[in-house]
Amino acid sequence: MSEIRAEKIWRNGQLINWEDAKIHVLSHALHYGTSWFEGIRCYETQRGSEIFRLHDHIKRLFNSAKIYRTNVPFSSEELIKGTIDTISANKLKACYIRPIIFRGLGTIGVDPLPANVEVYIIVWEWGAYLGTESLANGVDVMTSSWRRAAPNTFPTMAKAGGNYLNSVLIKMEAVSQGFSEGIALDINGYVSEGSGENLFLVTEGRVLTAPTASAILPGITRNSVICLLKDRGHEVLEQQIPREMLYMADEVFLTGTAAEVTPVRSIDKITIGDGQRGQVTTQVQEDFFAYVKGEVNDRFGWMQPVKSP
Repeated sequence: MSEIRAEKIWRNGQLINWEDAKIHVLSHALHYGTSWFEGIRCYETQRGSEIFRLHDHIKRLFNSAKIYRTNVPFSSEELIKGTIDTISANKLKACYIRPIIFRGLGTIGVDPLPANVEVYIIVWEWGAYLGTESLANGVDVMTSSWRRAAPNTFPTMAKAGGNYLNSVLIKMEAVSQGFSEGIALDINGYVSEGSGENLFLVTEGRVLTAPTASAILPGITRNSVICLLKDRGHEVLEQQIPREMLYMADEVFLTGTAAEVTPVRSIDKITIGDGQRGQVTTQVQEDFFAYVKGEVNDRFGWMQPVKSP
C-alpha cells in the first residue's frame, strides 16, 4: 500500500495543511470510539473526475451520527461542498475520501454529550484494497471465529468507529492464518459480511446476499451492485444464508467502497466453483467499473462531478 498522504485536509469548514490535522489525546473518540465515518471513492472518468454516490454516503454519515445522538455542526450540503473543495485543493484526479465526525474535548466520562463535535474530510490516492491482482484472480478467505454483534448491543447500521473493533479482530485473525479476509457470521450462525465488505453468492442462477437483520452494514456499493444485477435481469434475494451454502455456491464475491467488486476463490480452503472468477461476478464487475469510469451514461444519477476551485 502506498503512503497515505495529501497536501490539504478539511477541518471544521477550513482547509488546513496535512501536518496540522491533529487532535487532543483526551478526545472522547480516542477513548470510547465515538466517531462516525464514510469511505467514498472519486474516479477519473471519461467525463472528468467524479465522486461515486457522494450524496448517499453523506446521508448515511448523518444517520450514523443521529443513531448516537450526535448533532453535526454542518449541513450535508456543506460536507458535499467540502469534499469537492478538498479534492480540488489537492489536485487529485482519483482518490479515496474519508469524512469523519467525532467527539473531541469536553469530557473523559462515558457520557459523550458534553464533548464537542469535530468534522474532518481527508482524501488520498489509494488503489485496490485487497490488491490489484485480486480483482481478476480472487481472494482466499476464512470463516471467522468472531461473530457480528447481536441485536440491541451495537447498532450495526451505523458506520461507527467503535463498531470496527469487531472488524479489526476478524481481519487480524484472517491475516494471521494466511487469508486475505474473514467472513463473520451473525449471532444466529448465518452469514453476515466481511470485516469491511458485504458478501454475495451465486447459486442455481440466483444471487443471494445477507439481509440487514444479519448485522450487516447496508453497503452503498452493495446497493449499487444489486441495481446493476437486476438491470441485467438477475434475480437477487436478500435472505439468511447458512454457512454451508458458501461452500456449495457457484460464485462468491465481496463488495465495498474499498474492495469494489472482488471475487472469492476459496473459503476455509474449500474452492468456490472452479476457483476462477465466475460469469456473474465478471459481468457485474465489468458493469460496475464501466459505470464508475464513465464509459456508460450515468443513468442512476450516482456520479458527482468535481468542479475546479
